[in-house]
Amino acid sequence: MNGLLVLDKPDGMTSHDVVSRVRRILGTRKVGHAGTLDPMATGLLIIGVGRATRLLGYISGADKTYTATIRLGRTTTTDDAEGEPLATADRALLDALDIATVLNGIDVLTGEIMQVPSSVSAIKVDGKRAYALARAGDEVILAPRSVTVTEFVLLEHRYADPWLDLDVRVTCSSGTYVRALARDLGDELGVGGHLTALRRTKLGAWDIADSLTLDALEHDDAPGSRLISMSASAARVFPRWKVSDDQAAMVRNGRRIDWRYDDSADPVVAIFDSEDNFLALAEQHGPTAKYLAVFV
Repeated sequence: MNGLLVLDKPDGMTSHDVVSRVRRILGTRKVGHAGTLDPMATGLLIIGVGRATRLLGYISGADKTYTATIRLGRTTTTDDAEGEPLATADRALLDALDIATVLNGIDVLTGEIMQVPSSVSAIKVDGKRAYALARAGDEVILAPRSVTVTEFVLLEHRYADPWLDLDVRVTCSSGTYVRALARDLGDELGVGGHLTALRRTKLGAWDIADSLTLDALEHDDAPGSRLISMSASAARVFPRWKVSDDQAAMVRNGRRIDWRYDDSADPVVAIFDSEDNFLALAEQHGPTAKYLAVFV
């Protein structure tokens, strides 16, 4: 049982909860996920089963797209609605805030920016997760990191007395925290802000339209049939390099072949044999192909 599942994670579950449920449904232990979603977040979660777990690291590093709701006027301990309130802006400041100013603030946070992750992120500090330290009452200070926000678009806004709620769409690089964007936008506008809703709609080559729910998986008479095969998964994520039968035999035995892939700009390629069987992931190493993982 090897392949990927494209799931729509429900609200209230951790990514690990989803992995545990998939293990039970499929009756196998070797299950992992690409890209953690917080319990309050919903949307696209890629699950790897069996040998496909070796693909997850490459998938999780891709750009991601989210829809989110940012509430201006209050800060919280976690930069989202699950945290305790810290400060509330004066009503007069919110009343004086116009959308043109909001759009200018969004523009400041678009492009390559330095971002301090939320204190309740999964980043490790001295071997422990930041969120575990923060919830234990320890002070957590995380270093700013460079991230890229390629899209930060205001979709709608509404006044939810006494707050200003912004529905936005964000496309960003791996390692970007949308909660931190909400916090930083509130800081930029001088009224504070936090995240009240988050939904991941795209991860690399995968879209929420490709997904199924956990309930649908659980009630399927043959849930294993919902797995996207290794070959189909690799072809969707990586550029394809089809090799000759002689070369395929060398790949299967771990022997290097000459690098004959046309576009050397692609850092990692998926090698297929003449019958479209997925053999390996490889990158160029001088004149030969270096195998990152062989799947036969």
